[in-house]
Amino acid sequence: MAIQVNERILQTALHVLDVESLAVQAMKASIDDGFLASVALIEARQAKGGRVMITGMGKSGHIGRKMAATLSSTGTPAYFMHPAEGRHGDLGMVTSHDVVIAISNSGETEELLGLLPSLHTLETPIIAMTAKAHSTLAKQAVAILNVAVPEEACPLGLAPTASTTATLALGDALAVVLQENKGFASSDFALFHPAGMLGKRLLLKVADLMHTGDALPYVTSDDLLLHALIEMSQKKMGMTLVQSKAGDLCGVLTDGDVRRALMKHGGEIGAVLVDSVMSPSPQRISKQALAVEALRHMEERKITAIVVEDETAQIVGVLHLHDLLAQGL
Repeated sequence: MAIQVNERILQTALHVLDVESLAVQAMKASIDDGFLASVALIEARQAKGGRVMITGMGKSGHIGRKMAATLSSTGTPAYFMHPAEGRHGDLGMVTSHDVVIAISNSGETEELLGLLPSLHTLETPIIAMTAKAHSTLAKQAVAILNVAVPEEACPLGLAPTASTTATLALGDALAVVLQENKGFASSDFALFHPAGMLGKRLLLKVADLMHTGDALPYVTSDDLLLHALIEMSQKKMGMTLVQSKAGDLCGVLTDGDVRRALMKHGGEIGAVLVDSVMSPSPQRISKQALAVEALRHMEERKITAIVVEDETAQIVGVLHLHDLLAQGL
């Protein structure tokens, strides 16, 4: 009996995926003149500073919220307005420069139809996402995106399932086309996602993470190695910058350099000078470089800290590997 039940469960689940796959495939027929008109209308309104307002009731509303989020994050400013709230004051968000995408499978959703007179007064054009090309909503729209599907996945044919999936897919197609037409790049995407990993990789610069000022460890080339060890311990960076007598950077002293000096001198380092054990010509990177570029540079050279310079090649900081790892890079 359990085997039969499990088989039924699996068959039902597979049937749902088949039905929804067919529904998405059916949306290919909606990439037509109505789709082209919708793209042109949105771009024309955006050129005037307008946004895309998306509205819908129930499950259509949930899809609308996701569409608005996708459009916004890919370069097309958009927002969602609940139609019931719109009839009680939220219509004040809508301007004549905006364009409305109204989602209603039947095209007869009362709350949506109640918005139409005000939208016409505002001269805000409407794009209808509906399965009924002759519905009231469709007749009052300037462009129609057909979201009709062969069937719903719900066995009763009542709960929006395949139709909402298809609507979401068509909304994604619209967003991606607008993104591509605008030349929206990964760097633009990162600006809208500064907290995400992509944002960090494309926005975070060396200057944002480097150590500067009094936090920098400094010794001179004629200092004793023991003095350098004290400076390194106090600044806790596992290295120190080394200046020449003239005040120029002539090298760095790292933990590795110290270990090698201890091995060479058998631990007797009381008279050892910094310039005899330091690493000359340290690796440098611009403060304007991306942090991810610094990480790649350090990994390739197997170093844990890198000197940071400004546009005039002046030393302005030090970036440590730990600073990069702490950002999740």
